[in-house]
Amino acid sequence: MACITEGAQGFPGLSGVIPPENGFLSEILVENGYSTFCVGKWHLTPSTEEMLAAPRRTWPLGRGFERFYGFLGGETNQYYPDLVLDQGIVDPPGTPEDGYHLSSDLCDRAIQFIGDTVTVAPDKPWLCYLSFGANHAPHHAPKEWVEQYAGVFDMGYEKYREIVLANMKKLGIVPENTQLSPINPWPAPDVISEADVVRPWESLGPDEKKLFCRMAETYAGFSSYTDHQLGRVLDFLESTGQLENTIVVVVSDNGASGEGSPNGSVNENRFFNNWPDSLEDNLRALDQLGSPATYNHYPTGWAWAFNTPYKMFKRYSFEGGTADPFMIAWPKGLDPKTYGGHVRDQYCHAVDVVPTILDLAGIEPPSVIKGATQSALDGVSLVPALRDAKITSPRTTQMYSMLGTRALYHDGWKAVAKHGAISGKGNFHADEWELYHVASDRSESTNLAAEHPERLRALVSLWFAEAGRNDALPLEDRTAAEILTTERPSIAKVSTRAVYYPGMSEVPEEVAIKLRNRSFVIGASLRDVQKGCEGVILSQGSRFGGYTLFVQNGKLVYLYNFLGIEQFRFESSDPLPTGRVTVAVHFEKKGENPKFVANGALELRINKKVVAKGTMRTQPGALSLSGEGLNVGRDRGDPVSPSYRAPFAFRNGVIEFVAIDTSGESERDLAREFAAMLSRD
Repeated sequence: MACITEGAQGFPGLSGVIPPENGFLSEILVENGYSTFCVGKWHLTPSTEEMLAAPRRTWPLGRGFERFYGFLGGETNQYYPDLVLDQGIVDPPGTPEDGYHLSSDLCDRAIQFIGDTVTVAPDKPWLCYLSFGANHAPHHAPKEWVEQYAGVFDMGYEKYREIVLANMKKLGIVPENTQLSPINPWPAPDVISEADVVRPWESLGPDEKKLFCRMAETYAGFSSYTDHQLGRVLDFLESTGQLENTIVVVVSDNGASGEGSPNGSVNENRFFNNWPDSLEDNLRALDQLGSPATYNHYPTGWAWAFNTPYKMFKRYSFEGGTADPFMIAWPKGLDPKTYGGHVRDQYCHAVDVVPTILDLAGIEPPSVIKGATQSALDGVSLVPALRDAKITSPRTTQMYSMLGTRALYHDGWKAVAKHGAISGKGNFHADEWELYHVASDRSESTNLAAEHPERLRALVSLWFAEAGRNDALPLEDRTAAEILTTERPSIAKVSTRAVYYPGMSEVPEEVAIKLRNRSFVIGASLRDVQKGCEGVILSQGSRFGGYTLFVQNGKLVYLYNFLGIEQFRFESSDPLPTGRVTVAVHFEKKGENPKFVANGALELRINKKVVAKGTMRTQPGALSLSGEGLNVGRDRGDPVSPSYRAPFAFRNGVIEFVAIDTSGESERDLAREFAAMLSRD
């Protein structure tokens, strides 16, 4: 993998496709008589394969799971999730107005899948991989859960870190001599980007402090709400007599996340469009944080604080980017009273989880899965450490590499390359390496490179040996924009012309025709249009970025929602005619301001007649982060326009097709294409 699937490249260790020789736990257990369920976030399928025309080789049911309910991408809207059931797209069973939230829905499905098995086959073992959208962005939580934390974070993130570290020491989670790491340990913008800087709490104004506190309260409410839902699953296991003999593993996937930038965000998609949030916009949304009206994320200060006592956050190879909670419980087989208490201090890594579970379950790793000879397991069983708190760590060496950041752990020491994440710097040979004795200096506070140059050189050499063994070369540190816009092989070739039809499933943005930063024409052929016709003809994205062509109150409307900041609305003055009707949107790019943002003139047309016109601009990057793709005949998920409620399905008329052209050719050519299609009917 080496990176998220959206960052896949053409190198062996960076393809975004886990090869068959690296079998999944689900593939092992299903062949040993287990029922296997995957619920929630997947994010192990390349974005070019997150569509119904793609093979399902990398979907959960292609990797040993018998049931799947969740979302394929990296994140999704908690109120309007992009859901898949087994092998097909489905709509959520409720709406925010009904009280719907994804965390609750996922736990309902986990309970259902487990119950479906144990009801009819109570002795059959099972695996349930439950991966929440929480606490990933967007930080969506019911208001009553957010209100429970009102005022809790008013001390600010620096003071909060002092309180947390004291509690960690009291619980024995870190050594007594652990220090708090410094704010902004590497200079910006020479190493880290300005977007990753933490602003000191006392440098903030009163409004900023109020906003930042509310963002932390929202995150905490999100966490507690999700914990409550997980508790329902555990209650179900207890009520059905299964909890005592169930191995429960709880892990996170990385350190707290810094994508909220120094000022926090009410629409995380602005970060990925390289568009700054404004304090004024954020303050206006303060009372809506956690609701469907925001796509919020806390600022980098809270990312740093929620990683107490470590440095930095997700994307960096400091402990703040990689150290995570890891909890395992098995009342029948791992009684803490028998094995020396609850806390373990040995070093371990995520790759150790699978061999640990197999060891506890008494299952030997297979040499072949589905005809594919298996590679050796990189992980080691942690069972000896679970049963003896004082034993030496079973794992001695681990390499880290992601987006140009690098580190190596070996026998209590850690070497860290001074390199920013997705900063686009290159020159890896010139990086300075730092050295920490993390066995005693858990927060990497004291750089010992000058005192132990030979040890550092040995660890750097060992990093290269491990990198070669793990297909971690060549290194990749291009900017996010460069990585995400790289063309990748796909069975769905995105050209300058596309035709879409009603009744089809949603088309993911990755394989839909791109309208950003270019001229385009959208044309739709309608027939049997009656009085009272209304609904969406074409939509893509959401209220946080997208466009929609629809009929409402008898008028044709095109609305472009620019990152939730500005809405460009074009509405016909005359009502839509009845019978056979052709409607079109014609946008002509006049220039770019700023870079990658097309500014131009738009005309809305009915039967070739211009019925509305004006100026407009397009987003520089992705329309949506949460999976809202292109739909014909409805707006699936979070609505692009505030003037209707999704799905606002098209009715009292028939959509024959919608064609989109970005070639820059005249509309006359597109009209001829329409005529040719009509002649084939």
